[in-house]
Amino acid sequence: MDETPVQAAGCVLWRRSPVAGGLEICLVHRPKYDGWSHPKGKLKPGEEPLAGALREVAEETGCAAEPDGELPTLRYPANGRPKEVRYWAAEAVSGHFTPNDEVDRVLWLSPAAARDRLTQPRDRELVDAFLRMSAPLRRPG
Repeated sequence: MDETPVQAAGCVLWRRSPVAGGLEICLVHRPKYDGWSHPKGKLKPGEEPLAGALREVAEETGCAAEPDGELPTLRYPANGRPKEVRYWAAEAVSGHFTPNDEVDRVLWLSPAAARDRLTQPRDRELVDAFLRMSAPLRRPG
């Protein structure tokens, strides 16, 4: 068995609600797993993790994003190998979602609702870390 960790990266993608102005987090639905998660994916050979995270966000959500800061790295087994996923908080600045084979739906939810909707409990700690990092953002603008 190969013990070299699979390298991946992703983002807790956020925006201000166009209706109420509060923070919203984007979750993606992957029909292959019938699960909700943050946008993420495997890095290409030689790809820098932040560049890979932003590429995955664009591919999976259609959004261009501006990174805010690094979040905890998640490590877990996947398909018999260790996997290491580096994450950043990133603000969605433009774009439009188009469903595809990998991601068929996105939801923009309040942080509490996003935390509840996430399929994997490990992904919830990213929402908690994002909320600690974004405390100044939550004040009404």
